[in-house]
Amino acid sequence: VVVLERLSDARRNGHRVLAVVAGSAVNQDGASNGLTAPNGPSQQRVIGAALASAGLRADQVDVVEGHGSGTALGDPIEAQALIAAYGQGRPGDRPLWLGSVKSNIGHAQTAAGIAGVIKMVLALQHGVLPATLHADQPSPHVDWDAGMVRLLAEAVPWPAGNRPRRAGISSFGFSGTNVHVIISDPPAAQEPSAVPAGPTAAGGLLGGGVLAWVVSGGSRAGLAAQARRLAGWVGERPGVGPAEVGWSLATTRSMLGHRAVVTGGSAGVLVAGLAAVAAGEPAAGVVTGVAGGAGGDGGGLAGRVVFVFPGQGGQWAGMGRELAEACPVFAGRLGECGRALARFVDWDLGEVLAGAEGAPGLERLDVVQPALWAVMVSLAALWQAAGVRPDAVVGHSQGEIAAAVVAGILSLEDGARVVALRSKALVALAGRGGMVSVAEPAGVVRERIEAWGERLSVAAVNGPAATVVSGDPGAVAGLAEACAAGGARARVLAVDYASHSPQVEQIREEILADLEAVTPGPALVPMVSAMTGEWVAGEDLGAGYWFESLRAAVEFESAVRALAGAGHRMLIEVSPHPVLVPAISSILETIPGGAGAGAVSGTLRRGEGSPGRFLASLAEVHVHGGRVDWARVLPPAAVVDLPTYAFEHQAYWPAPARPAGADQFGLADVGHPVLGGGVELAGGQGYLLTGQLSARTHPWLADHQVAGTVLVPGTLFAEIAIATGAVAGCADISELTLEQPLILPPTSAVHLQAAAGPPGHDGARPLAIYARPATAPPGTTWTRHATGQLTPPPPPSPVLDPDFTIWPPPAATPADTTTLYPALAAAGLTY
Repeated sequence: VVVLERLSDARRNGHRVLAVVAGSAVNQDGASNGLTAPNGPSQQRVIGAALASAGLRADQVDVVEGHGSGTALGDPIEAQALIAAYGQGRPGDRPLWLGSVKSNIGHAQTAAGIAGVIKMVLALQHGVLPATLHADQPSPHVDWDAGMVRLLAEAVPWPAGNRPRRAGISSFGFSGTNVHVIISDPPAAQEPSAVPAGPTAAGGLLGGGVLAWVVSGGSRAGLAAQARRLAGWVGERPGVGPAEVGWSLATTRSMLGHRAVVTGGSAGVLVAGLAAVAAGEPAAGVVTGVAGGAGGDGGGLAGRVVFVFPGQGGQWAGMGRELAEACPVFAGRLGECGRALARFVDWDLGEVLAGAEGAPGLERLDVVQPALWAVMVSLAALWQAAGVRPDAVVGHSQGEIAAAVVAGILSLEDGARVVALRSKALVALAGRGGMVSVAEPAGVVRERIEAWGERLSVAAVNGPAATVVSGDPGAVAGLAEACAAGGARARVLAVDYASHSPQVEQIREEILADLEAVTPGPALVPMVSAMTGEWVAGEDLGAGYWFESLRAAVEFESAVRALAGAGHRMLIEVSPHPVLVPAISSILETIPGGAGAGAVSGTLRRGEGSPGRFLASLAEVHVHGGRVDWARVLPPAAVVDLPTYAFEHQAYWPAPARPAGADQFGLADVGHPVLGGGVELAGGQGYLLTGQLSARTHPWLADHQVAGTVLVPGTLFAEIAIATGAVAGCADISELTLEQPLILPPTSAVHLQAAAGPPGHDGARPLAIYARPATAPPGTTWTRHATGQLTPPPPPSPVLDPDFTIWPPPAATPADTTTLYPALAAAGLTY
């Protein structure tokens, strides 16, 4: 792949510049010298125009990669044009060197010109002009003394010096089209980094403590080969740092469909991860997947990302602490959330998350919900800083408040107001309720709770077999016991209040008054309501919505189905611990194409809140096709020349196939490797089966030789007889006589016919097997090679004495056969 950019754009984008196009020109001499015959003056003129475009003299170009037609007409004309355009007035120690890549690879048609460009770029990189193969003697039809042009009969050093090195490349086409391009070393300049300026540039988004190597391939085998090649390359270059390898993999390589991300803090750990990828084995720090589903084209999931914000349950002491210490983006957003909450709470968010002495704990309802909200909003900011931006959001219960902030519907201040004041109001219900999760469909659970009347109600429908019930503590306990007795799994949740139940009506007025000042705006990111399971308009999320979403049941399953129906199949749970991932996965499994075409990921895990854990979640999203901006995630480093792609070399030879479509000629497929088809003759005259034999279609026959001649074995005639009898309903062979041997031609085929005649009075049918060369003209006599008798199978025999079936018989004596076959061979019996 050759990428052309303006030099300024390439440097601004952080792309490595291999060479620059100094000048180019194209002309057309029409049909002045025939359709394919070259025109010397036109070639000379196009070179002059290219030099003028580059602002160069002819002696400032060191080498020309010639078109090199390889003909007695074209080569002298091109050489003479080069001598005239480049070979005059050059110093004797600086001839124009001349070569052509066609001597290596032949004529590549429309790719011939770009092949010459690639060759010259590689020559610049390696500092040597390669020898032109198979051109040891200059053409005697060229006056080489007319100018300083010399063939590259051997390699010539081409080191960088005080001036740019330059090469011309010629390519001439049919109808007199002539092209000449001049490339040179790029101007000396410091290559800027592609990392945007900001506090994350020096150590990457996550602080630089953990690195990632991103590897991909076009297939599973290609991915393994690429990992194996990279591991070997790193092992041979101890001076190359792991950060340089990671940066180069992320910023200079295409991302193919089959992907792996290896994470670790040292080169040894990363190389060990590559070895696991190469072996196809799971390992710590290794994430693999296929982007876009099984096809692996890399585009199936891009642009269809959903941020999912759960309700209560994912909290743990110390959540967010490590990220806040290492990641400026996360710490900054968390600080903004803390300042927004300070207006509505009497505790400090930072002290709560740090577990400071005297700070309230997460067991308090009015503390845990605001703290979770702040962590989730800050994690969303970290995902977005890593390049993973949501195309939609959804929240579960209190998670809807974080979803509305990320969607732009609520300001950060309004989000803090809703989560802080609503959780304070809920404290009044503490100790008066409970909740239980039941692993059954919502319809079944509703029938179960009818016996408790209004004391129990469905609080959330999380999945096809995941339903939450809330109500008074006694009824909750009774339901849990009834489920256990009936074999249904039920788990009482660690809460002492009954959200999403009639009990919430008691705090209606308080919530509406506290949230009256909330001013929602239009959604910048589409949002699905978990209360209705439908898309919402941002302006509808005022005080009334935030009360109703606490009072009504959570229809999370309906919300996920709405998202999946709109094509959103990559769902990321943005939380300190994944509590909804299993439910989301179970929902997608019930949607046609959902499980295979989607991906579900978490963010952090309980007790695992480090930058490395977040990096692993980024890896999970990346390998399934999500767009991760690795240039922002990883610490910037120098670009190194990585090993080229480990191409899989496969030969696609045409496989011999049996002719298809015999049925349209009135033949039936008899399912036999030799007999291709068969037909029942009219008038009850029997059956005719046909086929073809050759050493190409049946190569095993070539091993059956007698004195160097391929002889069709008699067992094949027996096989043909059995197949014919099976079609004719006479499965037994009572007689088979080989009349003439069938010799297989070395390079052609023979046609076969097997005929089973009409049945006799005993049901037996006569059999005849014929053959003739496939190249024989019509009317050529068929040779009969075998005859026989086909009989119907006999009726079942009576059961014999079981002892009769014992083999060998008890009194038998084994015979020595070790000398049998050598003795037969010595007697000349080699058939």
